Amino acid sequence: MESRDAIFFEDVFSMKDTLSTSSLESFVPHKPINPLIHVEPSNIENPIDEDIEVTRKRRQMILKSFGDDFIVYLVDDTPRTIEDAYSSQDADYWKEAIRNEMDSIMANGTWKIVERPYGCKTVGCKWGYTQKEGEDFFDTYSPVARLTTIRVLLSLAASHGLIVHQIDVKTAFLNGELQEEFYMEQPDGFVVSGQERKVCKLLKSLYGFKQAPKHFIVNEADRCVYYRYGGREGVILCLYVDDILILGTSLNLVKEVKDFLCENFEMKDLGVADVILNIKLLREDDGGITLVQFHYVEKMLSRFGFSDCKSAPTPYDSSVRLRKNQGATKNQLLYSQIIGSLMYLSSAIRPDISYVVSKLSRFVSNPGDGHWEALERVLCYLKGAASYGIHYSGYPRVLEGYSDSNWISDTDELKATSGYIFTLGGGAVSWKSCKQTILTRSVIEAELTALDTASVEADWLRELVMDLPVVEKPIPAILMNCDNQTVIAKVNSSKDNIKSSRHVKRRLKSVRKMKTSGVITLDYIQTTKNLADPFTKGLSRKVIDEASREMGLRPTHNY
Repeated sequence: MESRDAIFFEDVFSMKDTLSTSSLESFVPHKPINPLIHVEPSNIENPIDEDIEVTRKRRQMILKSFGDDFIVYLVDDTPRTIEDAYSSQDADYWKEAIRNEMDSIMANGTWKIVERPYGCKTVGCKWGYTQKEGEDFFDTYSPVARLTTIRVLLSLAASHGLIVHQIDVKTAFLNGELQEEFYMEQPDGFVVSGQERKVCKLLKSLYGFKQAPKHFIVNEADRCVYYRYGGREGVILCLYVDDILILGTSLNLVKEVKDFLCENFEMKDLGVADVILNIKLLREDDGGITLVQFHYVEKMLSRFGFSDCKSAPTPYDSSVRLRKNQGATKNQLLYSQIIGSLMYLSSAIRPDISYVVSKLSRFVSNPGDGHWEALERVLCYLKGAASYGIHYSGYPRVLEGYSDSNWISDTDELKATSGYIFTLGGGAVSWKSCKQTILTRSVIEAELTALDTASVEADWLRELVMDLPVVEKPIPAILMNCDNQTVIAKVNSSKDNIKSSRHVKRRLKSVRKMKTSGVITLDYIQTTKNLADPFTKGLSRKVIDEASREMGLRPTHNY
């Protein structure tokens, strides 16, 4: 039989006799097929040509590079077992620490010795991650007070003359009542004689249990701030895991709360609050409170080798344009360590470095020479401004906010930068500098997005102070200052006359709702007086100094 494109030989035996199905599946021609193919019997014996290759996957596993100087040395001489602890050179210290811990556990009634239930699977007393979700625990929660909450409370303490004391909860994770049935093996070295086959039935939460932190918060509305007021007298408690700040109108009330807590829990009275979360509290002669981190800054500069550096006038050179690094990564590990240390400092008491820290943190994955120069400038700036802290004089007693944005000032940036700050009692209590999460097509859209972010924070702050009895009621709407008159006009207008994406329109409606519900009011402010301006761009030393004073930042030598 003959066709137009090929000649077939019907007298030749079937192809399946010499070419298996598996071979056909793997046979993929690598060369273009000749339109006229003449099949000879001799060719059927070896149908696959030698120069025809089988296609293979080209994906390869590429190890992630952390730079040439990324080396990890694991040095850990911590004993793995109780036998190792007792045989180490610090055996006496380990024995004392273990005995003190066991005394606290037994005095707290954390467990009782019972017969081993049939079919019960127990866990050891060391590894808490052997619990299975849905069987051994159903929910986890680790509540801590926000740094903003702590600053608000300290600002109120300055404005209302509250006494601030501090206590520490020993074995804080051993006070939550367990709802689940939980069994644990007896701890090594403390197996009860004659009851070796019995197990510990847990009655309260233990260190390492995933559900341990959840048992502190029963009512979600309480959060980590509690209060007890009668008339104009009362106390406020702020919890941060095992650190408790007690703010009271009189020393007798504070002492009464301390005595009550010490009767029910094992506490350590630290007296007048001095240091909380590495933030030092200073009481001024005028009754104000100043928050400083001088020792934290000095330790950080010493750790990274900048103790003897020359100070810089500003945290960021406004003439510098940071770009993505296209070359080799330069010391990524050290870069990320410095950024991490600066992030806590900027979120605690130093709003003046928030913008540059937020900016530099975007290049952690691949820092280059330009990023290192900018990072070193921040450390040099802190060298000359290490003693700066936030001072709360107590006046004015109302919350006031500022909002601003910077719309794509960099060619590498596709999203604008938002910034806001809120002041209370003469000092900053809440601030933020961040890249916006959506793409905006104009300055108006960027300003509106920034205002929406600030309004959400204003709503939260208003709810926080509204629940505190020490604050006079009713709570006025928070004044939000914005330097864009068009945005203010669009929020005040009832018409949707903005040609934007649905994401921006949703933010416009959100800000309007905040305004109509009495959460915020809007007012225009000049850009030179907008305290949120330093959170969106690099500025001159004069502007930064003036803005820092308005934020409550000032040098402190009483440390």
